Amino acid sequence: MTVLDGIAKRNFLIIGRVGMDLSPTPVNTRTQNATEMMVAMGGSSANIAAGLVKFGCRAALVTCVSDDAVGWYCENQLDLYGVDRSHVRRVRGEERTSLAIYETRVDEHQSVIYRNNAADFRMSVADVEAVDYRQYGALITAGTVFAAEPSRGATFRAFDLARAAGLPIIFDVDYRPYSWPSPQVAQEVLSRAGAMSDVIVGNDEEFGFMAGDISKGLEKARGLADETARIVVYKMGPEGAVTFADGAEFRTGIFPVEAVKPTGAGDSFMAGFLASLSESLPMKEAVLRGSACASIVVSRPGCAPAMPTASDLDAFLKLHAGPTDV
Repeated sequence: MTVLDGIAKRNFLIIGRVGMDLSPTPVNTRTQNATEMMVAMGGSSANIAAGLVKFGCRAALVTCVSDDAVGWYCENQLDLYGVDRSHVRRVRGEERTSLAIYETRVDEHQSVIYRNNAADFRMSVADVEAVDYRQYGALITAGTVFAAEPSRGATFRAFDLARAAGLPIIFDVDYRPYSWPSPQVAQEVLSRAGAMSDVIVGNDEEFGFMAGDISKGLEKARGLADETARIVVYKMGPEGAVTFADGAEFRTGIFPVEAVKPTGAGDSFMAGFLASLSESLPMKEAVLRGSACASIVVSRPGCAPAMPTASDLDAFLKLHAGPTDV
């Protein structure tokens, strides 16, 4: 099937982590001064899954969680959001489910993520081989899954199985240095994953990292679109994005908002972008709707709880100025 045909099935298999997020309350409270915390589901892949389900798509997550209260919390949250967790495996041992503590503030924002001996890195080849890829329309993953073994090898195996089943591969670069043994390993592995993907979404720093020089990021994105990928979205923060698709490229702006935090924007962009493509909307409109979703999430506390529904997005677009000129 083509990339857009797979996305149009509105049934996504997502590989990657789910975790617990803690945020000091009320808004603008520093962690060091916190007396109360908001708790919510987090983790890039889980956030994308929750965002897609809120748009009426189906999503299943493949990962591992620790067999303890935090892992059970994450399982319950996946159920709450309607994400299929048939392929979420509990692991027993010293591994722990990821925990993120981040502030709902922009100035001097602090995010602290605990991923030492992360449970999701225990995902194995057996886990991904147990999936029936034929029932899904597309596979999505974020770059963190490649940072350690056995998760890295398992995800590359999932790429092969998805390809054999005719599924397009959608890759959010999502480079997080603290997860990797070295920048050199990250550059090699993420570049390999990018070369195998049909849709690639990343920011200017991430493409620059893959290219070996921040100044070469746009060239790297354009090269991937020319050589292997069907769609590449090169995000530039407040400067908008450049999208490469079907041999053409175009610029889009953003929807300015009063942000309360910087986290969750990329996950929400991916969910809104793919959900829009799944409804056969034009590419440029899909990118703009994804950008609007990113703006909505940074203007609200939480990540998964802040993901908009279709009605939220439509209301935002009717009432909000934008996008910015490019």
